[in-house]
Amino acid sequence: MNNSSFQNRCFILCLILVIGLSVLSGRLVQIQLVDRQRYAESSRKAYHRVEMLPALRGMIVDRHEEPLAKSIPVSTVFVDKNHLFDPKLAAFGLAYEEASGEDGWNQIDDAARRRRIQVLRGDILNRESADTIVSKHLAYAIGILARPLGMRREELRAKIEDSRGKWVPVAKDLPEDVADKLREAVDKNWIQGFEFQNSIKRWYTAPNLATHLIGFTGEIEEACDEGKTATRVVGRFGIESSMEEYLAGRDGWREHCRDSRGLVVPGNSSSLLPPRSGLNVQLTLDMGLQAIVEEELDACLAEYQSMRGTVILMDPENGDILAMASRPHFDLNHRQDIAANGFNYAIQAIYEPGSTYKIVATGGVLNEGLATPQTSVFCHNGLYSVGNIQVPDHHPYGMLTLEGVLVKSSNIGAYKFALQLGAKRFYDYAEKWGFGRKTGVLLSGESGGIVRNTGNAVDFSRASYGYALNVTPLQMAAAYAVIGGDGRLLKPRIVKSLVANDGTVIETFPTEVVSQVLKPGIARKLRDSLAKVTLTGGTATLAAVPGYKVAGKTGTAKKHNPNGRGYLPDSYTVSFAGMLPAQDPAFVGIVVIDDPRTNKVTRYGGTIAAPAFGRIGARAAAYLNIPPTEPLPTPLADAQR
Repeated sequence: MNNSSFQNRCFILCLILVIGLSVLSGRLVQIQLVDRQRYAESSRKAYHRVEMLPALRGMIVDRHEEPLAKSIPVSTVFVDKNHLFDPKLAAFGLAYEEASGEDGWNQIDDAARRRRIQVLRGDILNRESADTIVSKHLAYAIGILARPLGMRREELRAKIEDSRGKWVPVAKDLPEDVADKLREAVDKNWIQGFEFQNSIKRWYTAPNLATHLIGFTGEIEEACDEGKTATRVVGRFGIESSMEEYLAGRDGWREHCRDSRGLVVPGNSSSLLPPRSGLNVQLTLDMGLQAIVEEELDACLAEYQSMRGTVILMDPENGDILAMASRPHFDLNHRQDIAANGFNYAIQAIYEPGSTYKIVATGGVLNEGLATPQTSVFCHNGLYSVGNIQVPDHHPYGMLTLEGVLVKSSNIGAYKFALQLGAKRFYDYAEKWGFGRKTGVLLSGESGGIVRNTGNAVDFSRASYGYALNVTPLQMAAAYAVIGGDGRLLKPRIVKSLVANDGTVIETFPTEVVSQVLKPGIARKLRDSLAKVTLTGGTATLAAVPGYKVAGKTGTAKKHNPNGRGYLPDSYTVSFAGMLPAQDPAFVGIVVIDDPRTNKVTRYGGTIAAPAFGRIGARAAAYLNIPPTEPLPTPLADAQR
């Protein structure tokens, strides 16, 4: 072999080594520098698991701290097919099954048991095929977990094998004690591929009371790593929705690490973020009054054959909503027919109020000093007609005082007083009373109604007695609270305070004054006038409550034809708005019944809504322990001696 040939071969060999090492060096540089983040993320996913720790959603309680909505910790069991079908992991379960049946197993300590399982796992991996290991482990896991999950073995197997995804929920909303037993079974028996996701289930203690007001929650799914999903509870309706930012709290998390063999090892001190519970929301509702209102509303609707209506009770001193019921409604826990029955009549329905609206004209002229309760107007014996303006009355009246206009509910009289105000001041007062805009109550979906000065004289004439405009029941309740209080329009208050779990009050919601509608003395005069509406000769004698002076006003309005112009020939919205006791009202209430179909009575506010208010008023007065203000009828007085 000549020297030159040997040198050439050595050169080629060295060149090959240099090229190979250069390629390896380049690849090493790429891994360490260029692709470092990608491989680090892949490693993190392989060896780290993050478990969400859901925050306990705050409770909703009434004014007496009675729970209305609370959260229950639950768990969902998932199958992670990546782990369930990994023979290296599945062999742990089979190794435990084999080891736990050996003699002396119960006499050795945990460290010795783990060593024995590791040895048997190696034997199983050597002697069994991967498919056999996975199949045996699946049967082993199903045999242990099916019964605690409340399933037959075939059912659990089908759920796992027939699902397409890699992350499969097999049991949802398990109570905490059941989930704890399942976790213990999984850990004790070294079962692989079954994971638990903590969550919160909302529970309503009185699911048929104040349903539209309290509202409900729903679940949203959020994507996690490796195709997994997590659910989060959010408010969907009512207080649950409007107070979401306070009720929700903040979720936490716990990070689990796995070793090279796939076993879970404890995380370090920085791998835990504790959840922060939501705040409790205290409402102004009194659930004792709420129960009374719901019962009487249901009875009224059944007796007079109506499907829709509402009752609202308010405190005129601070604007607190003491009770609010709407129909139709639904069960908060089951939520069947929610699409059809989820409409909150109290704040979303708009209707022509009829005669309950006559307080705008009469209150306006009193406040402006243009009239007194004894000022008289001529009511034209039942029909006022000038040009294209025609105002009818349901009975022919001659001269009526302002007080008499309210007692007899004269449309013509109300129009005459509205004329004294003039259209501009009349609509200015309507705005002060809060009509034509949302009240701002902390509930979702509120309507604002429609009240506007069109400049049309006919519209103005009709607006004076409650037509050619739309209001909501809550607007009307707040308007009568102006009369029941000191003349101020108050923003209806449904949330009283935010309270931490330890009882600390974090925030209160003070009374808010929207406008000064009437002078306090005028409000008292208007109360005195409205008190005569419930006495003999008035339109609301059936609203009277023995032992108390009741003030209020009836309303009867034809229903507008939704499919065309004009009004439906035989459909009415009937209402009564009132307060008790009239001298110093403890509460103001409104009853609105939509389209009663009964033939038992003439369909007026005084024959349908007024008696419902009377029954509610009597029960509410007893519940609130309001001292009688008037002499009781003799039989009642004797019975109370």
